[in-house]
Amino acid sequence: MTSEEIIVTEETANSLQSDIAAVTELVTYIASTLVDKPESIVITSEVNENSVCLTLSVDPDDMGKVIGKQGRIAKAIRSILRACAVKHGRRYMLDIK
Repeated sequence: MTSEEIIVTEETANSLQSDIAAVTELVTYIASTLVDKPESIVITSEVNENSVCLTLSVDPDDMGKVIGKQGRIAKAIRSILRACAVKHGRRYMLDIK
């Protein structure tokens, strides 16, 4: 590998990390406005080839507030993530546990 290839790889990794941090912050903000116990919010991310799987964990008492009636709030959060995916050129998935 040449030094240019290594730099591109490092820039790509830094870009991915900053994209994930921004999306994680967005999901944290949205979830914290919905729940009664925002300190219990935990978001983990798992990176695959061209997708990022975010797992949102909240207090069991707040689970219904994040999911919403018939999953409407969860669908809305996932729609926002799809818009972010277009901007970042990646696929974001959200699991709520």
